[in-house]
Amino acid sequence: MFKATPNPPETDDVSPYESTDSKKLNEAAERALDFHFPSNADIKAVPRTRSTLFSVDPEATAETLAVYLVETLASVDVMVHQLVDHLEGESRYALLGISNSIMTAEITANRVLDKIDLPK
Repeated sequence: MFKATPNPPETDDVSPYESTDSKKLNEAAERALDFHFPSNADIKAVPRTRSTLFSVDPEATAETLAVYLVETLASVDVMVHQLVDHLEGESRYALLGISNSIMTAEITANRVLDKIDLPK
């Protein structure tokens, strides 16, 4: 069977920057992208300001922070296990995987507590 058109069809090489309108459109698009998506250099040039919305008492001891961490991880693990009971299939397995990660973090935090030297 004979094809009437070549495969792929031949096209003229036309640059999107040929006309004045397309150049202006491209410049406007570049400006918009630069405005909405700053470069890494721009992001790093802006000084970081500390957020005060959520903060931890700077005078809290390492032991206090570790105990709070262990309790928080245990609470999150309980919540995850309550959700697991309502799921089936892949979602259930994914949540159980998250639960395992939480338990590993909890065990690690408990080990940190074991190594903290308490004042005498």
